[in-house]
Amino acid sequence: MPDLSDMHLPGHDRPELKKTPGKAAASGWVGSALEYYDFFLYASAAALVFPQVFFPKGNDAVAIIGSLATFGVGYVARPVGAFFMGHFGDTIGRKKVLVICMMMMGTSTFLVGCLPSYDTIGLWAPAALVFLRLLQGFAVSGELAGAAAMTLEHAPFGKRGFYGSFNLQGTQAGQILAAALFIPLSAWLPDDQFTSWGWRIPFLLSALVVLAAYIIRSRVDETPAFQEEILENEVPRAPIPTAFAQSKANMARVMIMCFVNAVAVTTTVFGAAYATQDGYGLKMDKTTFLWIPVAGNIAAVLIIPFVGRLSDKIGRRPVYITGTLLSGALVFPYLVAIQHKNDLAALVMAVVMWGVFYQGYNAVYPSFFLELFPTKTRVTATAIATQVGFGFTGFIPTLESWIAPPGTNRSVPLTVGLFVFGFTILAAIAAYTVREPFRIPLDQLGKRDAQPLSKEEYEQARSQPVSV
Repeated sequence: MPDLSDMHLPGHDRPELKKTPGKAAASGWVGSALEYYDFFLYASAAALVFPQVFFPKGNDAVAIIGSLATFGVGYVARPVGAFFMGHFGDTIGRKKVLVICMMMMGTSTFLVGCLPSYDTIGLWAPAALVFLRLLQGFAVSGELAGAAAMTLEHAPFGKRGFYGSFNLQGTQAGQILAAALFIPLSAWLPDDQFTSWGWRIPFLLSALVVLAAYIIRSRVDETPAFQEEILENEVPRAPIPTAFAQSKANMARVMIMCFVNAVAVTTTVFGAAYATQDGYGLKMDKTTFLWIPVAGNIAAVLIIPFVGRLSDKIGRRPVYITGTLLSGALVFPYLVAIQHKNDLAALVMAVVMWGVFYQGYNAVYPSFFLELFPTKTRVTATAIATQVGFGFTGFIPTLESWIAPPGTNRSVPLTVGLFVFGFTILAAIAAYTVREPFRIPLDQLGKRDAQPLSKEEYEQARSQPVSV
């Protein structure tokens, strides 16, 4: 019979290791908001501004591809950072690593706003941009896995999907916050002023977001699961080889499941470039297009907790697979709407694709992925697997601009739509092969002989009151 101590049943709590799911969820929410505040700013600027600011003029295709490549470079650093941050997350603790990652991310984003243009320092401008983007990627590699582990290990049994979903609700809120700054500036300032200095303001204001995140995150206790490892002298010295030795199959599955990120980067990066850059000839209004992902994010903020709660009732796999396939299928009509310059249709497609169906993946993976690994290597295995997968998808906008470049005679929506849908099919197949983890107690996760609770036992555990 598995240990039910994480169910908050009477007599099972250890006062010195008390769980605080509310604080942990708030910490994850704020950290994720910072991460994706930075992500949205960089993704938007890479598509709308950086080709004109950090690259030589005269060749639109080269400038667009080069700018989108700097976005992808951040994903190169993620797998490297995952080895370092994952190791420390499993050896010195989740909380310490999260603070380190947050400070690195905020500092690098602030410095992007300080960079001189290509006209000022020449090739040093894109070089410095690449360096800071690498630093961002290095920081993000530990943020996702560490924050999700913090929330998962504080969450009560039967509600891990619900509490874990707040990590991703934070990502959508961070993008909304960034857009709330980026959109008015792009609308109110003349193009030459926005391109020269207006875009920098949201990057510089990231310093305030870091301060708020640090205050909240510093007040959260280390997770009971990690504290128990310390008390029992079971903290691993080498979590990386242990993770590969014990969990390499699930690490491979998680890596492939991350391919659904192709939907997000296509929407936010390639879609923006396709709609607004002169090379594609559509020349949609930049401000109008910025509102499209904002609308999707607003819908996502509202729906994410409900999707997380649904996964606690019916399981992670059906929610993930359904959301993945439906969001991937809608990339084609979304790009068709952009091709026809139909703002309303693009907005509706964005809300349905990104704001609703994509959340079947987004809301679930902070619990789903981490539930596949044991406590000793949870951060390491998750960080490496997710960042390798995300690292690949970071270059998808660059590949899309290559297979469907400006001036091409190919159908951009069909070419790119099929390209993305192929990735979502692979992700869904990988999820189908994973063992369903939602009814397995925390201390049994990642073990081959772990037995899920019966439906009756599970529902009894879920009905217990929760102290936040």
